[in-house]
Amino acid sequence: MARSIIDCRATPNAVGCTLTLVGEPDEVVEAAAQHAVAVHGHTDGPELRAMLRAALAAGAQPHAGR
Repeated sequence: MARSIIDCRATPNAVGCTLTLVGEPDEVVEAAAQHAVAVHGHTDGPELRAMLRAALAAGAQPHAGR
């Protein structure tokens, strides 16, 4: 399973957010969209989700047995 990361620290933001989300790409985009709306005041929609998907970075593989 491929894991992806979105890190708020990678984009300057007014609230100084340091949240990092790690998981399957679709899960990370969904959680990041909810976070972007609730914390950063963005409007959810196709443009936001495309921006988030473009910001995904490859993450570490899960440990064996998990």
